[in-house]
Amino acid sequence: MTNPIWVSIFSTLLIFSLHTYSSHASCNAADKAGLLSFKTGITVDTTGILSTWDPHQDCCEAWEGIECNPTAGGRVTGLQLVSRKGGGPSIMKGTLSPSLASLHSLEVLVITGLQRIGGSIPENLSEVTNLTQLYLEDLMLQGTIPSSFTRLRSLKALSLSGNHLMGQIPSSLSSVSNLVQLSLARNLFMGPIPDSFGGLSHLQILDLSHNSLSGVIPASLGLLKGLTYLDLSHNNFTGKIPVSLGNSNMLQDVSLNHNRLTGGIPSQIGGLKSLMTLSLSENLLTGMVPVAITSLPKLWSLNLSHNILSDPFPGNAISPSLLSIDLSYNGFHFREIPYWIRERAMTNVHLAGCGITGSLPRFLRPSQFNSIDLSDNFLSGDINATFARMPYIEKIKLSNNQLRFDISRIMLPHQLFHLDLHSNQIYGSLSGFLKGQPFKFLESLDMSRNQITGEIPSLISEMSNLVMLDLSRNQIEGTIPSSVGQMGRLEWLDVSNNRLEKKIPESLIMIGGHLRHANFRGNRLCGQIPQGRPFNVFPISTYLHNLCLCGKPMPPCKSSN
Repeated sequence: MTNPIWVSIFSTLLIFSLHTYSSHASCNAADKAGLLSFKTGITVDTTGILSTWDPHQDCCEAWEGIECNPTAGGRVTGLQLVSRKGGGPSIMKGTLSPSLASLHSLEVLVITGLQRIGGSIPENLSEVTNLTQLYLEDLMLQGTIPSSFTRLRSLKALSLSGNHLMGQIPSSLSSVSNLVQLSLARNLFMGPIPDSFGGLSHLQILDLSHNSLSGVIPASLGLLKGLTYLDLSHNNFTGKIPVSLGNSNMLQDVSLNHNRLTGGIPSQIGGLKSLMTLSLSENLLTGMVPVAITSLPKLWSLNLSHNILSDPFPGNAISPSLLSIDLSYNGFHFREIPYWIRERAMTNVHLAGCGITGSLPRFLRPSQFNSIDLSDNFLSGDINATFARMPYIEKIKLSNNQLRFDISRIMLPHQLFHLDLHSNQIYGSLSGFLKGQPFKFLESLDMSRNQITGEIPSLISEMSNLVMLDLSRNQIEGTIPSSVGQMGRLEWLDVSNNRLEKKIPESLIMIGGHLRHANFRGNRLCGQIPQGRPFNVFPISTYLHNLCLCGKPMPPCKSSN
């Protein structure tokens, strides 16, 4: 996901670097030739941008994506090729031509989101020494970062995120000393973070997430006094969180999640008084949470889930600014939802696997809730009273508890996207539950492993945005309604281990193009399986333990004779 801070600074840099030149700039002939040579390397362009690059037109006046400086002989100073929003696929297919290096006055080069531009980054791109911003994002670039990039001494923003670049991150990048932003996220980089990165004294944003980087997080990152955004998530870092990070007191967002970090959370992090979001989830962190962290004055999002942290959690010192908290799957044993959550306005509360017992409480200020996850606890009773006052909640996860109530008496909040109630003791009629529910936004519904009865009503097709439907392991009877074939976004369908009978309707072929998973096993179904993809190529286990299903992938149906 694009970080809002990154977008904000990116936009600001563009505003100040692409000067508002006077009109009637006449395109420099050498630059025009270089751009046309670049165009020949693009074999497919669905954006329509390059169709405006008519060799008979002035590139400064008529070509889309081009900025020029008329006071310097019409030299090209900006080239921006960006994926269009909305409509069909917005791609360019081809390679980056070395002719880009002939644009000697180029200050801003932005090629992003075009998906099919491959090959390597031209080594001679370093000859464009006036570059202040270089964004080659969400393409298919391969190879390594050219060693010659050290010559780009004017560069302030470098993003190569969303490509297939590999090898180690060159330590020589630290000689590009004016860098304010550096993003190498979503690539295939391996090895350590160069210790020399601590010398990038102007750096404000560092994003190395979603790679295969390893080793320890260098203590030298604590020398980056102006750093505001640090994302090292989804890598293979080991060792401890360096205490020196507490010296980068401008930090606002820190994401170290999905690594293999060990040891405790350093109390020095509590000195980051500007910190707004902290994510340390999916590591091997141990010990207790320092009081200094929970009391950070601007902290609004804290995610410590999936670690080995232990009681007691310092909730008494929790910051008034905190809106979102995830403490799931640690060694915490709260017994009940803590009062410092119940009595404040929260947006996201995730306390899965925290040893919570009893009934769901009434939250005193529930109207701002966006999501709640209390899965894998020991909750019992009803849910209506809890969620009746949460009109804007979008995600509810209460799976694997001891909840027992009549599903037909539940009314869902109107904004709900995701409902997961699997593995409880819920009973009642499925038809009664679905009748009158607001289905406008619901994308995921999991009610598996309960005691739900009745038939699947044809009005189920009114859940037109549903992507995932799991009704498995209940006591549902009757037939699969043909209207399921109208659920055009469905990717996951599981009705296994119920009491369904008769045929799988042929109309399901209409959703086959999106369906990735289906399971009909363990029912009383009979007749020919729909003979079209993907139904006739699903594994045979999809259809086992029914009365008499036949046709691929099951044995052939017997002749009516």
